[in-house]
Amino acid sequence: MKQPAKRAAAGTLLLLGMLPLAGCQQAPSFNILGSFFPAWLICLALGILLAAGTRFLLLAVHLGEALSPPIVMYPCLAALFTFGLWLLFFR
Repeated sequence: MKQPAKRAAAGTLLLLGMLPLAGCQQAPSFNILGSFFPAWLICLALGILLAAGTRFLLLAVHLGEALSPPIVMYPCLAALFTFGLWLLFFR
């Protein structure tokens, strides 16, 4: 293959590789005190806070021992709240 043909093939492959990226948007982010944070980080922090609140609520109504083992249940609750918040606000 000659040099111009190789360049044309490489350029075509590069353009075809970039084509799926044409529909991408800017990532959702929040400006907090002048610093931009990704939206997933905000959802994660809120999910952890909601899981901690759920733990205190379950302990208050004496259902804390019903969720066992807690080392598995509370991270799963945090993930549930995180993904739910992401779907609710950024689907």
